[in-house]
Amino acid sequence: MSVFSHPDFDDHEEVSFLREPEFGLFGIIAVHSTARGPALGGCRMFPYTSEADALKDVLRLSRGMTYKAALMDVPLGGGKSVVIGDPHTDKTRELLLAMGERIERLGGRYIVGEDIGTNPYDMAILGQRTRAVSCRRPEDGGYGDPAPMTALGALQAIKAGMAHARGSDALKGAIVAIQGVGNVGRNLGRLLRQEGAELVICDTHRPNADAAREELQARTVDPEEIYSVEAEVFAPCAVGGTLNMDTIPRLRARVVAGAANNQLADPDCGRALAKRGIVYLPDYVANGGGLISCAAEWYRTDPARIEPDVRAIRSTCEQILAEAVEQGLTTAEAADRIAQNRVAEARTARELLPATLG
Repeated sequence: MSVFSHPDFDDHEEVSFLREPEFGLFGIIAVHSTARGPALGGCRMFPYTSEADALKDVLRLSRGMTYKAALMDVPLGGGKSVVIGDPHTDKTRELLLAMGERIERLGGRYIVGEDIGTNPYDMAILGQRTRAVSCRRPEDGGYGDPAPMTALGALQAIKAGMAHARGSDALKGAIVAIQGVGNVGRNLGRLLRQEGAELVICDTHRPNADAAREELQARTVDPEEIYSVEAEVFAPCAVGGTLNMDTIPRLRARVVAGAANNQLADPDCGRALAKRGIVYLPDYVANGGGLISCAAEWYRTDPARIEPDVRAIRSTCEQILAEAVEQGLTTAEAADRIAQNRVAEARTARELLPATLG
């Protein structure tokens, strides 16, 4: 199957395949859209079972970044990169330097940040080979780890969902099931505990689960059990595609909102959630806080503006919920429509620009 006929190819502007075996680098960079600005998106390192899985992930993730940037109303487009490998055993300085060189060849059309399997330390190494890097540590000239802002945005989505489902955003005593307690999931757990929520957690990486259980005073369950936990909120904060036709019928939560990307296995899953009366806040809205932080770093805007902009994610969620009701759409469909319209407007304006200048 060619890239152009791939079911997740969505008029992507550019897809680059990376193969540098001498450095252990096997990966893909996908630039979905630069209509609103350069395409920003994290570098994910993950032990994909096949190249086909890696391609599917990078195509979906890059499109999601375009939509996320549009809904966060930042002057950026959407892109993503994936490196095939286990970050715990396969990540080396040489691999990261080689990745940085490949990113630099794109001439600033793609800006890299952290994602699953990478971190601000890795961004510092990438930054030795490319200027197109964000999500860096303050000592490296950045604004720091975006994970706390990603978590704060997810909390706003959870509150908007609770208010819509129950008429109150109060979380004291509410049970929240968090799927994945890595950097973002752990930060979200801290915020939820401050709100008085009770946590049930899981993680496929046992050390993450053990550390989070102790810090967050949470109850742990096996990864397959998390769907069946009786909770007010189910918060996916791990890999994508976990909400599918097998897991959705098992959910006992009233609200789904979390920081994972591509939570729905396919569009039908959004309709399945709506049919069950579960309030779903689309992933690329709920996890937009990290993008806001990285965008501020890239454009060197006042870091004091980041937190207020992230808290405004709640109003974006409320807009999506309202439009879904008014137009008879799922929340995923409503969010897609808003994002697509904004990207189309930017593309039209860009196409008209040469004629205006002439």
